[in-house]
Amino acid sequence: MATYLLVPGAFHGGWAWQRVAPLLSAAGHRVLTPSLVGLGERAESLGPEVGLGTHVQDLVELVRTAELRDLVLVGHSYAGIVITALADALPDRVAELVYVDTFVPRDGEAVADIMAPMVDAFAALAAEFGDGWRVPPQTEPMGDGGLYGVTDESDLSWLASMLTPQSLKTFTEPMVLRNPDALQEIPVTHIHCTGGGAEFQAIRAAMPRTLPPADLPAERLKLLPTGHDCMITMPRELAGHLLELAAQPSAAS
Repeated sequence: MATYLLVPGAFHGGWAWQRVAPLLSAAGHRVLTPSLVGLGERAESLGPEVGLGTHVQDLVELVRTAELRDLVLVGHSYAGIVITALADALPDRVAELVYVDTFVPRDGEAVADIMAPMVDAFAALAAEFGDGWRVPPQTEPMGDGGLYGVTDESDLSWLASMLTPQSLKTFTEPMVLRNPDALQEIPVTHIHCTGGGAEFQAIRAAMPRTLPPADLPAERLKLLPTGHDCMITMPRELAGHLLELAAQPSAAS
């Protein structure tokens, strides 16, 4: 049995995994889908002080309190930086890092360093609509790519209704590594979404590094022909990739 900790991306809550989690559980694995502080059902706890460190420390406490070990730690989008910092804080608890359509941050980087134009846009939105710190979510489709790659009308309406604001600090606070050598020893897999429409592809192209990493070994890369929110659009296929990892000795508990 493996233990999966599925961490949602920006503006999303644990609800984003509701189509994937049952498939992993049905295969006999333990699955946790927490919402980050200030997001999802925890939206009332959002404040200007909520940053990357808040999200990481909250998950550190969850892992320790629940006595979680041999984790398959999965991060979607923004959560790529969250799971990296979490694995750095508790390297002995993590068996595998899985980056779902996202980047691997470097020591000292914030999301703003990796996706500067996007975070600049977030800052402008926060200044205009969120008292300078609260970033409202995108709720309108982004051209032909839908909303985060979701194009089905019923799914799109549901997704737009579930997204919640996020603190600007989560995108500007840098990640500081304390155990980089131990972090390097944790196996890494990338699940990359190849769709999403022209606008989303342009966002990827503006990043300073390729997504996924250009030097990633082929066996560590899984492709899904869909948009960014693959947990909504291709949950069975995503779950299938995650279940493959559970068969690896390092991911079994």
